[in-house]
Amino acid sequence: MGKPIRTLISPVVLLIFVSIFLTCTLSAQSAAPETIEIDAGARATPLPHFWEHMFGSGRAILSLRESYRQDLREVKKIADVRYIRFHAIFHDEVGVYDEDAQGNSVLNFSYVDQIYDGLLANGVRPFVELSFMPKKLASNKDALHAFWYKQNVSPPKDYGKWDDMITQFAKHLVERYGIEEVSQWYFEVWNEPNIDFWAGDPRQATYFELYDHTVRDLKAVSPRLRVGGPSTAQAAWADAFIKHCADNKIPVDFVSSHVYGNDKSEDVFGTHEQIPRNRMVCRAIGKVHDQIKSSAMPALPLIWSEFNASYANEPDVTDASYMGPWLADTIRQCDGLVDEMSYWTFSDVFEEQGVVKQPFYGGFGLLAEDGIPKPSFNAFLLLHRLGEQRLAASGDDVLVTRRNNGSLAIAVWNMTDPGTRVPEKEVELRFAHARVSSVQVTHLDPDHGDVHKAYEAMGSPRYPTTQQIKKLRAAAKLDPSETHEVKNASVTLRIPSQGLVLIETKP
Repeated sequence: MGKPIRTLISPVVLLIFVSIFLTCTLSAQSAAPETIEIDAGARATPLPHFWEHMFGSGRAILSLRESYRQDLREVKKIADVRYIRFHAIFHDEVGVYDEDAQGNSVLNFSYVDQIYDGLLANGVRPFVELSFMPKKLASNKDALHAFWYKQNVSPPKDYGKWDDMITQFAKHLVERYGIEEVSQWYFEVWNEPNIDFWAGDPRQATYFELYDHTVRDLKAVSPRLRVGGPSTAQAAWADAFIKHCADNKIPVDFVSSHVYGNDKSEDVFGTHEQIPRNRMVCRAIGKVHDQIKSSAMPALPLIWSEFNASYANEPDVTDASYMGPWLADTIRQCDGLVDEMSYWTFSDVFEEQGVVKQPFYGGFGLLAEDGIPKPSFNAFLLLHRLGEQRLAASGDDVLVTRRNNGSLAIAVWNMTDPGTRVPEKEVELRFAHARVSSVQVTHLDPDHGDVHKAYEAMGSPRYPTTQQIKKLRAAAKLDPSETHEVKNASVTLRIPSQGLVLIETKP
């Protein structure tokens, strides 16, 4: 009887001891706080809020909707939005271009005026993307992009008519709004001509031809109009574009390009690296930044006119709390490499894949359908509160900033890959050269400022009722800041997986 019992007990006892050992080990690991030294007297560098001045927003005609304008007003409350960019100001649905029976151009700027009036009335200026091709001006009427609204992406059939349209368009804007106003806008020639948004053959040479015509047309109206390109996907062509402009004395006022966190290294760098989602955007920006600095025009501003963590519909990325740490880390890495970055997009009033089918589908917007804030909305809200100066920091998961009034604003995060969870992280902040008795702490994570648990609790309705929408908007709000006492110039905080924390001191 004794031996069989011992044989059965031994593995059980061993399993218990192993379990206890692993639990203690993991607890010890998670209990060890990360220490961040905050030296308020350290050397500071300017931190212009380059991530919150520009936003993308689908296509032009959407801006006539009240839902679009309401979302814009909501984002303007929490971010320093100055410019809005969208596609397709020349799409046939805007009605700019037509031809009479003799083939003469007939131009109509009625909807253009309503579109730009709406932006200006809401306190933002247009970042004018000059696209796409009116069908009656297209060299290939069948060159339609796969987007739901089927824009034409071919070169013009007649550059004389394109020149006239661009010239009259610019003259009309200057006459309507005045050169003092329009000279503060940006004009970007086309969108992503290196991929399927441009049917010219060969792509680069025919795009350069389009750019040359367009910039000369605009500058002939006023040399004060700011014009740039090449507006490429995947950080492409910037070096060739600058060389083309320098060699041929073609005006250019800024360089623009795009990249997303899930772009492939083969497309952006021509390598086979596995670049993490939270590193790709700033690596790509660094590439173009260096190309500008080594070019014949090293002072050209760099405007990243599209960026996000994903170009696909990934709910566990763009709809999730992941966007808090991702955005903070992107700001940390891109600081000093770029003049402006335009987040794609501020709203899910958006139809590239067709009419929105449900509130949370991995859309690009900060606000879901029915104006429901996502965690990305709250991330912009928190990071707007960062200071105007950046102080050196000891870690890769922290941004230490100082405001003009002397107070500190510190972002700390616990980033993990989308859809994964790790233990919460304990962080100790140690202050030097600052008299800090307490701090205000605001949390963004799956339990704070993330609407998804409330949405799932009501059964994830595809068409929420008006009452449910009100509840979801309320559930999406951040909790009030907590006050934490600072003892011996130190405070310890816990940050859950996918969490972003903003710590603020008094002046």
